[in-house]
Amino acid sequence: MATNDEPLYPIAILIDELKNEDIQLRLNSIRRLSTIARALGEERTRKELIPFLSENNDDEDEVLLAMAEELGVFIPYVGGVEHAHVLLPPLEALCTVEETCVRDKAVESLCRIGAQMKESDIVDWFVPVVKRLAAGEWFTARVSSCGLFHIAYPSASDQLKAELRNIYGQLCQDDMPMVRRAAASNLGKFAATVEQNYLKTEIMSIFDDLTQDDQDSVRLLAVEGCAALGKLLEPQDCVAHILPVIVNFSQDKSWRVRYMVANQLYELCEAVGPEHSREHLVPAYVRLLRDNEAEVRIAAAGKVTKFCKILSPQLAVQHILPCVKELSSDSSQHVRSALASVIMGMAPVLGKDATIEQLLPIFLSLLKDEFPDVRLNIISKLDQVNQVIGIDLLSQSLLPAIVELAEDRHWRVRLAIIEYIPLLASQLGVGFFDDKLGALCMQWLEDKVFSIRDAAANNLKRLAKEFGPEWAMQHIIPQVLEKINNPHYLYRMTILQAISLLAPVMGAEITCQKLLPVVINSSKDRVPNIKFNVAKVLQALIPILDHSVVEKTVKPCLVELSEDPDVDVRYYANQALQACDQIMMSS
Repeated sequence: MATNDEPLYPIAILIDELKNEDIQLRLNSIRRLSTIARALGEERTRKELIPFLSENNDDEDEVLLAMAEELGVFIPYVGGVEHAHVLLPPLEALCTVEETCVRDKAVESLCRIGAQMKESDIVDWFVPVVKRLAAGEWFTARVSSCGLFHIAYPSASDQLKAELRNIYGQLCQDDMPMVRRAAASNLGKFAATVEQNYLKTEIMSIFDDLTQDDQDSVRLLAVEGCAALGKLLEPQDCVAHILPVIVNFSQDKSWRVRYMVANQLYELCEAVGPEHSREHLVPAYVRLLRDNEAEVRIAAAGKVTKFCKILSPQLAVQHILPCVKELSSDSSQHVRSALASVIMGMAPVLGKDATIEQLLPIFLSLLKDEFPDVRLNIISKLDQVNQVIGIDLLSQSLLPAIVELAEDRHWRVRLAIIEYIPLLASQLGVGFFDDKLGALCMQWLEDKVFSIRDAAANNLKRLAKEFGPEWAMQHIIPQVLEKINNPHYLYRMTILQAISLLAPVMGAEITCQKLLPVVINSSKDRVPNIKFNVAKVLQALIPILDHSVVEKTVKPCLVELSEDPDVDVRYYANQALQACDQIMMSS
């Protein structure tokens, strides 16, 4: 008897746990659906488990979300593609719940299952689901149906296709704005499956209705439809139908719609082609760059380089540059920041002369902006300008501003400059770096703010990696070691940290000859903080050094420190001695 009851045991656990008051138990049982389905076998999964799940859709959103996700990959457990239709009822029920993320996941799972179903099964099972949801009394069902048409449509007969197009048209005119929003959002996917002759007539008619919707939340989703439909239509149809809509949207009374146009403008330009973009969309883009809403200007400013690539340099200088000059002194710091993050990319588009004449003054004004993010966005993209105007001009015009920022009174600005120094170094080359920026890097080691000193030490390590140990031996190591005699113990600690960071880059020989003697010498310092940092540094150096050096030089020093009167010094010295013994034993 026990053997007959065994297969029932997993489903009994599931049913018990699904009805348990503890949400975590219910969630766990849903997450184990595939295990339980395997234990039950395909037939019992179809006949018992799936119907049970269909009835059990009144639960916490977390449980329903997990169920919607699990069912999307359940085809192998119900007997393969020919039985996939049994998964549709529970997912159809989940498409009608109130919580958006559950519905979205159910729609995603239905699409995944529908994409694998046979054409005949789609007509017999999937299309009726779409039709039932589209005719649902609650708006939630109608919202979900909009995301399923692109799966149902290709397999349908001509008569059924006409019916589906008609239903979609009705959804686009639904009383509930949420349904119209879903229809607008999914129009591109549905249109991609519709035949070309219906695309021009019925779909474009639906699209026109959506573009004139009284709800701005529907119209802004129709903006996305412009780009999607533009790619499906012939170029001449695109110019006739899509272009006027884009131009109208760029003057829409709702700033959110204009924001969407500004955000999608490059994709819209790709849809209508460069020629018509130059003729019709330049005035629209200029309007967006001068919009009275900061959010719209931010979105438009962020696309300025991409848009200029479509135009000829003359058009860019004539139409776009005047707006860019205005934006560089915009009242909103976020607009200036968005502009600063992309403006460098205009240099290759405009060419050397226009960059020197027109863009350099804008770069300089943004580099002196009071808002740190604006300044940093410029510095991080200097390589794009360097490629166009050359290093000499760049250093003459921009370097004084960088040096000024390196001494900025806001420590966070100094910190960001330090982080960009290796990038600048790689862009500007070793010769330029030695002349102009080398002294700054040393100066930061004695900054009043710890974060700056810490970053300066890391910066030296990155520079040594960038330019190689030989360069570092000439330009970094001597200056760093000089500073170990600074009267202030905090600065001496920074030098010890710099030594521990530089040692792995410099290699065993230089570490042994130049760096180790300085560290050993510092163990005689009168400040305990220095002495226990010496112990930490020596522990970091042990893997780099030869065992003979460790035995002769490092160990005696650590033994001496382990007998220090200060408890912290003794602790770190003993830690280092233990590490020393472990490395010796393992080797």
